[in-house]
Amino acid sequence: MTILPISEDADQRRLHELGYKQELKRGLSVVSNFAFSFAIISVLTGVTTTYNTGLRYGGPMSATIGWIVVALFNACVALSMAEICSAYPTSGGLYYWSAMLAGKDWAPLASWITGWFNIVGLWACTTSVDFSLAQLLQVIILLSTGGVNGGGYSASKYVVLGFHAAILVSHGIINSLPIQLLAFFGKLGALWNVLGVFVLMALIPAVATERASAKFVFTHFNTDNGEGIHSTVYILVVGLLMSTYSMVGYDASAHLTEETKKADKSGPMGILSSVFLSNLFGWAYLVAVTFAVTDIGYLLDANNDAGGYAIAEVFYLVFKRRYGTGTGGIICLGVVAGAVYLCGISVVTSNSRMAYAFSRDGAMPFSNVWHKVNKQEVPVNAVWLAVVIAFCMALTSLGSEVAFQAMVSIATIGLYISYALPIFFRVTLGRKSFVPGPFHLGKFSFLVGWIAVLWVATITVLFSLPVAYPVNKNTLNYTPVAVGGLLVLCLGSWAVNARFWFRGPITNIEK
Repeated sequence: MTILPISEDADQRRLHELGYKQELKRGLSVVSNFAFSFAIISVLTGVTTTYNTGLRYGGPMSATIGWIVVALFNACVALSMAEICSAYPTSGGLYYWSAMLAGKDWAPLASWITGWFNIVGLWACTTSVDFSLAQLLQVIILLSTGGVNGGGYSASKYVVLGFHAAILVSHGIINSLPIQLLAFFGKLGALWNVLGVFVLMALIPAVATERASAKFVFTHFNTDNGEGIHSTVYILVVGLLMSTYSMVGYDASAHLTEETKKADKSGPMGILSSVFLSNLFGWAYLVAVTFAVTDIGYLLDANNDAGGYAIAEVFYLVFKRRYGTGTGGIICLGVVAGAVYLCGISVVTSNSRMAYAFSRDGAMPFSNVWHKVNKQEVPVNAVWLAVVIAFCMALTSLGSEVAFQAMVSIATIGLYISYALPIFFRVTLGRKSFVPGPFHLGKFSFLVGWIAVLWVATITVLFSLPVAYPVNKNTLNYTPVAVGGLLVLCLGSWAVNARFWFRGPITNIEK
């Protein structure tokens, strides 16, 4: 007879108390749990791919000071999530939390809405990350072959989609590996981001022959956005979107708790440490890059060598002006591309665990298929479901860039809404019934929780604002349409069908 280690036995016992048997391999340490969330947040990914937004709307001040503002409010979201994660360490994460905190009468509906916003948000996040990498590869090829002004090769949208498909397939293959091997890529992603930030924040300002002043980096406010927006406040709030998008995805630590040892402590630690370090390294990277910015208009110009991809042009120019060639800048972009690739691996991991848990409770069509695990205790069907859906979402890029952007916007808003819902139930319906785990906020729980809820409500409105005027079919921000459409589908499917059979999380422990 094999005797389980005390910590693992305690984890399994707690999972049984929450209504589930141990089906996934519990082989992750607190470091591995942290690494997956840190790799998903991936500040090199978020900042690099959205830096254009920060420069266009507010410029250096919006990027550097705005990052600090977003970090403070986002910390409240992370603290509240960590507290709930400590009490309910399950792969279902957010939707399970909502069910437990909303009370018996509201649990099924609360769980249904939270779960669908979370999983669709994760599918959209997979699409966004891997498609961003495909676009970055296109820019690297463009610069490597001479750039826009040197007759460089500009890949068509079909080629970019092909890159996206190849990246997705490779991510599916890697995520089909046993969790012990997959953990290596999570740790590699975390290490890559840390070393990458250190290298780039030291190298770019040092190589630059022209540097901005500290006053410019921290106080210059760009109002010349070319999008018809002139209000300073409006420009500032739209500029915050860069920082907000860059700080999402840390629910991965919750989705991996059934594979993590000492989950009620390691899960919360994974959430908090990944958010804190991402805030720190992200700000350092932002500041370092912005010191190399001297001409905002040129960096955003589609006629520059990088085709208007701001950070790519910064890296390319810095080396070209110093050494006469931009090869060093292209290598730096390769470092960023590596971070984005590793980020995509971890997003698929988080995505598949959420689909596994949601289907375990029968919430998804063909749940019995997505809930299956293979001999290595990996939910491999859920992995490939994420790959296929992420590819299908990207097909919209062939028809309309506006439609594609609306779809991937759910990656941010959908996830943040799913973060806020269990916190809202924690400070309202579950205020008296909540039993905290080892990590809790004590008397500050309700204050921090309400700040988190109000912050998410605020950024949901900000993401829905028009970002260009006059508003027409080409400039309309379709984010509220996409998010509202998801909400209508959730409520509609609930009213027509799901309310008759879905009861929220259900036990799978054999009686």
